[in-house]
Amino acid sequence: MPEATVRCAFITGGSSGIGLAVAKELVQRGVDVLLVARDKARLEQAAKSLLPAESPKASKSDASGKTLGHPRVSTLSLDVGNPEEVKSALRKAVEECGEPDFLLNCAGEAFPDYFDRISDAQFERTIDVHLKGTWYVTKTLLPYLKKNRGTIVNVSSLAGLIGVFGYTAYSAAKAGVIGFSEALRSELAVEGVRVAVLCPPDTDTPGFERENRTKPEETRAISKNAGVLKPEKVAQELFRGLSRGKFLIVPGLEARLTAWVARHLPVVVRWVVDRTVRNCRRYIQSK
Repeated sequence: MPEATVRCAFITGGSSGIGLAVAKELVQRGVDVLLVARDKARLEQAAKSLLPAESPKASKSDASGKTLGHPRVSTLSLDVGNPEEVKSALRKAVEECGEPDFLLNCAGEAFPDYFDRISDAQFERTIDVHLKGTWYVTKTLLPYLKKNRGTIVNVSSLAGLIGVFGYTAYSAAKAGVIGFSEALRSELAVEGVRVAVLCPPDTDTPGFERENRTKPEETRAISKNAGVLKPEKVAQELFRGLSRGKFLIVPGLEARLTAWVARHLPVVVRWVVDRTVRNCRRYIQSK
């Protein structure tokens, strides 16, 4: 990705995890960043972690409030699953922070469990945040991204490429993000807007820690095959993939191998998954 062309980035899910790691990379490249998430306290903490350590009293600001010599870091508390809130809040943010030429749709939460234990409300929330939220945010900001010939990165998951045991709601939402991104890429290529989709494996984030509270043992056993990455590693591989012109970016060697096999030899992946589940069940029953 040509760094000089990126001036202002909007990042949903920017208060922690992959979103914050990507924001850090962008700030280091001199890009103004707007962090979007629901939790105001975590947003403020995240913004502080991206700002220079020098005393605010010693720094000088221009008329817009941006610290001279440093990128501007702004925050916005927003539920991306609420379409009306998304439209009004993001349009106001554009007026205050500038027109984005980079968008990362990274907001998300998951409720892993056995299918019959996942409530309808949890399923609907998963779809609202991951799929509908990506749609609402992209649609609201698209006029500016077209004008600036920008880049859109939608965060899916390895679980969007491969249906994972225990992630029926999450896999459905993330597969939808991939399909949406494929169609959007085709439409916007002629407009000069680039679209990419990021499909990381399990990543060591606060959200991942919450998922582990309800994750079935079979899911834990299956997930070991693709490893766990640090958010910083995912961010680095995202920008490496963008610089190489990739549409589908899968961070991590094990995850890329899994994705390749799933695409070309799906029967092998299903056999491995089914075998892992059977072995896990035997182990659980033997306790």
